[in-house]
Amino acid sequence: MESVREALEEHWRASESGDAEVEHAIYADNGILDYPQSGERFRGRMTIQAQRGGHPADRHFTVVRISGSENVWVSECIISYDGVPTYSVSIMQFDREKVVHEAQYFADPFGSPEWRRALAEPIPGRNIQRA
Repeated sequence: MESVREALEEHWRASESGDAEVEHAIYADNGILDYPQSGERFRGRMTIQAQRGGHPADRHFTVVRISGSENVWVSECIISYDGVPTYSVSIMQFDREKVVHEAQYFADPFGSPEWRRALAEPIPGRNIQRA
């Protein structure tokens, strides 16, 4: 289990530094990456690497939390594209310490509505955005 966590940490560090080889070493040769919101599926480590390598934006990755056990792990990240943050959840299924299936979800930030401001506190390290 600890080796999977270490592999995930290395994956996200490589994503941030732009080291495509290390970033994609975590995937099985026949791994699958799904983007459920767009309906896209990318099959195979080389295809996954090629589609990410073609991204035109300047990307940066901040890992908020990694949790999981056994063969399913979840990474919560903030990915900025040309300076604009997007929140991402990556659900990875492992087989023998390689990702065989990943579903990655993306969400834009949104402001806090007036009606619930008195109930909320900021998440540590972040400010509450106003709607």
